[in-house]
Amino acid sequence: MQFHILSFEGPDSYSRVGGLATRVEGLAQTLASLGFETHLWFVGDPDRPGQEVRGCLHLHRWLQWVSRHHANGVYDGEQSKVPEYARTVAPRLVEDWLAPYLASGGHGVVLAEEWQTVDALHHVAWLLERAGLRDRAALLWNANNTFGFDSIDWPRLARAARVTTVSRYMKQRMWTHGVDPLVIPNGLPGDAFEPPDRIAGGVLRERFRDRMVLVKMARWDPDKRWLEAIEAVAAMKRMGLRPLLIARGGWEPYGAEVLTAMRAFGLVRADRAWSGSGPEGLLSALRDLAGADVIHLRSHVDADARRVLLNGADAVLANSAHEPFGLVGLETMAAGGLACTGATGEDYAVPGRNAIVLETGDPGELVGWLDRLRARPAEARSIRRAGRDTARLFDWRDVVERVLLPRAELGLGPASGDGRRRPPLARVAARPALEEAS
Repeated sequence: MQFHILSFEGPDSYSRVGGLATRVEGLAQTLASLGFETHLWFVGDPDRPGQEVRGCLHLHRWLQWVSRHHANGVYDGEQSKVPEYARTVAPRLVEDWLAPYLASGGHGVVLAEEWQTVDALHHVAWLLERAGLRDRAALLWNANNTFGFDSIDWPRLARAARVTTVSRYMKQRMWTHGVDPLVIPNGLPGDAFEPPDRIAGGVLRERFRDRMVLVKMARWDPDKRWLEAIEAVAAMKRMGLRPLLIARGGWEPYGAEVLTAMRAFGLVRADRAWSGSGPEGLLSALRDLAGADVIHLRSHVDADARRVLLNGADAVLANSAHEPFGLVGLETMAAGGLACTGATGEDYAVPGRNAIVLETGDPGELVGWLDRLRARPAEARSIRRAGRDTARLFDWRDVVERVLLPRAELGLGPASGDGRRRPPLARVAARPALEEAS
């Protein structure tokens, strides 16, 4: 099988905004590691090579001729990028790569992510139909969130592709649009399970041994329940628990409201940035904080530093009112941290067993849980251990073999007039590649 992933976000700093970049990077790398020829078509850094080959993984940095005029990242100039992506990516993908492969007897999978790629996927489907090759390719379109749903022609999309999403919660949200998507969960790359740096972790715990350290890393968005988290920190401060919230937001304008609310709740904030990478840079930014209640991180937290932070905190606040999947919560579990999730798309979270699951936006619920676990350290350690075991079920390799490949087979061929699909043609086609890679 040959795989093509269509996504605005990708592995470049220019293209990395949130969980979508993490998803497509992990998925693409895993498919390539299994021996599948994999192509990732994303809106990449305009100053890097247009195409880059890393073993079986082909990175296509698309729309560089547009991005040169939009220096503020992948979504800068989005309204001009969406139609240009749809117009240009499909001919190159089909004519140069997919059609020759299909014509030689292979099968293909095209997985498009989010609303920005819908028209590009329609273009791919049309080109394959015209070439008489549609039956040899599975077209999948995946929703990671509800963004842009109002712009989608759902009946047309369901006729062109198999619709998928990342959780049962999102599946039910999408029923209202007349589609019944298949669920393909997010996964974690192998390095998510690497043990955090022991020395850095020891320094972090010693430095804040008398504080209750909380971490929250999310977009500045009301759905992420930032204000509830801040109110909970203020309540813990009044209780004498000496909380320290380490916060990392994004570039969204709502962040100004959140930072203002910190002052309104009587919390002292320190802004910190650093150069370099790894745990050392993070630790250098977390010095001399005795008078601070909140540390606002202004620099990117790379994977190595992130694992130290997620593991070393007393709890990671991945609590949201609307969370399609909850990748931060799962990353926390993989790092051996204590995840506090919401109760929407986090299918993996079992209350009190492998995570704290917050059912409401009441800050008192969070404070009550943290106070309980502070008095019961053995229970907190048990939740951490169970969380790590749960996270291993979501290794990307396992997700690909157990879920993605069977779903791709169901998507082979166009829909018939009644919306049903023809029987899959490549039920055994993917297995030799997996067995050889294993």
